[in-house]
Amino acid sequence: MEADAVGTIVWIVSFVVVTVAVTGVAGRVGWSAPVALVAVGALVSFIPGVPTIAVEPDLILYGLLPPLLFAAAIRTSFADVRARRDGILLLSVGLVVFTVVTVGLTAWLIIPAISLAAAFAFGAVVAPTDAVAVTAIAGRLKLPRRLVTVLEGESLLNDATALVALNAAIAAIVSANTPGAEPLTPWGIILEFVIAVAVGVGVGLLVGWVFALIRKQLRSPVLDTSLSLITPFVAFIPAQFLHGSGVLAVVVAGLYLGFKAPVIQTAESRIAESLNWRTIQFLLENAVFLFIGLSLFGIFQGVADSGPGLWPTVVISVVLLLAIFLSRFVWMIFTTSVYRFGPGWLRNRGWSWRNGIAVSFAGIRGVVTLAAVFLLPEETPERSFLQFLAFVVVVGTLVEGAFLPFVIRRLRLPPPDFSQEMTEVHMLMAEAQGQGLARLESEVTDADEQRVVDRLRLNATFLTDALENPSPEGTEPPARAYNRLRRIMIEAERQAVLQARSEGRYQERAVKSVLAKIDVEETELNIGKPRKGE
Repeated sequence: MEADAVGTIVWIVSFVVVTVAVTGVAGRVGWSAPVALVAVGALVSFIPGVPTIAVEPDLILYGLLPPLLFAAAIRTSFADVRARRDGILLLSVGLVVFTVVTVGLTAWLIIPAISLAAAFAFGAVVAPTDAVAVTAIAGRLKLPRRLVTVLEGESLLNDATALVALNAAIAAIVSANTPGAEPLTPWGIILEFVIAVAVGVGVGLLVGWVFALIRKQLRSPVLDTSLSLITPFVAFIPAQFLHGSGVLAVVVAGLYLGFKAPVIQTAESRIAESLNWRTIQFLLENAVFLFIGLSLFGIFQGVADSGPGLWPTVVISVVLLLAIFLSRFVWMIFTTSVYRFGPGWLRNRGWSWRNGIAVSFAGIRGVVTLAAVFLLPEETPERSFLQFLAFVVVVGTLVEGAFLPFVIRRLRLPPPDFSQEMTEVHMLMAEAQGQGLARLESEVTDADEQRVVDRLRLNATFLTDALENPSPEGTEPPARAYNRLRRIMIEAERQAVLQARSEGRYQERAVKSVLAKIDVEETELNIGKPRKGE
């Protein structure tokens, strides 16, 4: 027992080390980290002595999927999602249904001995895009903000549609193999979808509201973050138990709590939560891609034993990948046409053909497809072969995503206007500081020391003065110059503190306190500044 426990710990540590190392190297050389991790995992899986990795669908569905979706949801702007809800719904519902039908019919026609229900189940498995992979690629490519919002919203919400479609297809498979069972009707599928959405949204809102009330009373970042870590599971499990969409419950709870964060959390809690969830998201997502690679050897063995043969497998894989890509491409032609030639309120949304092409190449599959394919019941025709094909789709779309930077460069999409965004940040900050200054003037008394009041007034009026009295043309704006010079000062201040620590002139508690204050100010200076890979 002790040896098994040590072996498990060694595997976990190895996973983390390999994940961090491969992702770091891939980032430095400009490769796609998910593709690199799948490749490394696949190579390792063929090394003699490496144990075969078995996928536990419940572990992925209940253990990995909720925190991954929640981490993405709390960082997604609810206001942006609401503003682009038309495009998000067209992709997260319309495209998923179109993909299920198109890929399902293709699979039914080209895979021997597969039933129509099993084919539609496979279509539902490969329909949803991966939220975290899409977000990572969109952030790295500096796409237009509204396009990023649509891609993030699609990948967050299409999981619910796909899993509802999968449940309906599984019910049809079970019904076909159960004597005397009533066949599933289209009205039954629609009713199941409505119930899943209603229950998922209801549970998500309830969990978000309750946790918001509780966390508003907390002032400890440790307690607040601890509650945050269990939130996705509290939302997901009851929703699934009530036959609703656990995925939708997690997303709704995450969007609600992310939107309410400024009024229910302290600044320390928000910083702690953000850092913790970014770390969890990074480790879980990238570990899944490594896990996909490590699983390939066992899946190849299963296909070699029961598959249709090498060349038929290659042909089927290529045809299905083409069907998946073309279904997205055709749907984007339809969507773009609706925006370009449809009702006036849609034509005013500014959706171009270049946007449509960019979205067509962002159909990356990942953890949901990996989990969903293992939910197929044992009586599913060609079950092991369908599992292999799902892995082919994940790897194939990851490779497709690796070409997305080339496509974006050729499309010449306008990047985000970071200068304009920083100007808006400064204008809003000046407005906020003006309100703070007004409050200061109403609260200050004769008992307050004048130099303290002067310092507060100086800090509050600097940004407003810089905006009202801009520098001459061709010179650096004062606010930007302040940030640049202040960062230089902060670097020197940190070195001075570390030097004092090395000389033992202050207690460690004082050193850590000063370093924390310096870190907070540096973090404040970096707010709104674009970061590589995000």
